[in-house]
Amino acid sequence: MNFYIIIPAHNEEAFISKTLESLAKQTLLPKKLVVVNDNSTDNTEAVVDGFSKMHPWISQVISKSSDQHLPGSKIINAFYKGFETLDDNYDVICKFDADLIFPDNYLETLANHYSKNPKLGMASGFCYIEKDNQWILENLTNKDHIRGALKAYRKTCFNQIGQLKPSMGWDTVDELLAKFHNWNILTDESLHVKHLKPTGQSYNKASKYLQGEAMYKMRYGFWITLISAVKLASKKGSFRLFKDYMAGYFKAKSLKTEFLVSKDEGKFIRDLRWKGIKSKLH
Repeated sequence: MNFYIIIPAHNEEAFISKTLESLAKQTLLPKKLVVVNDNSTDNTEAVVDGFSKMHPWISQVISKSSDQHLPGSKIINAFYKGFETLDDNYDVICKFDADLIFPDNYLETLANHYSKNPKLGMASGFCYIEKDNQWILENLTNKDHIRGALKAYRKTCFNQIGQLKPSMGWDTVDELLAKFHNWNILTDESLHVKHLKPTGQSYNKASKYLQGEAMYKMRYGFWITLISAVKLASKKGSFRLFKDYMAGYFKAKSLKTEFLVSKDEGKFIRDLRWKGIKSKLH
């Protein structure tokens, strides 16, 4: 099974060697890996060059974008700069972060899952962060959600969902659209991926409204947005975030911001979300 991996990277010299080292040790090696070096001002380029000299399947794209860190569009635009350099001979396309350490059997285990289940569209392990010298689960989302840091898509599923959307919420809408097209999603608890830099620590103030905007763009509607915003803000322990999320939602609504999904997809997403909310109440 051919795995192609794209890693957007911005000033990751402290981490990316560990990520590439762990991928070079895989029991099933990727066929191609592209690092998109997006506006780095540190030694990321030299570190990746060192790996590409040792491993012919590793390459690097130098990209110049703004140095503003906005979640969503920036990272997906970088992803596509790498994607454009690849051919079509992959079975699974991965978007990985540049601060992860994968267990040696990671890709082989995913390949086994994909081989066993032809309806499996997306699969991943779990992110673990270091706290008090122990690696603990980075518990930001439900266990059936694949984190944006370690996405892996079967080619047919990737194309059917319209690939990745350059917007905040890209790593939620991809799963919702996969389900809309009857694909299965799998998270394997046996695969512990070390996440070296906790999520969101470099987001700037301009990004705080984008979560609510993303909920609008996924056609959640007011009530599901309200419930989701409460849940997300309480997980992060901040009432101010709840206000920001709702402000982002209403701003997007007033501007009639373009949706990420069709009306039919939106109805499916709302029904799915309500089903999930009701199941937690029983």
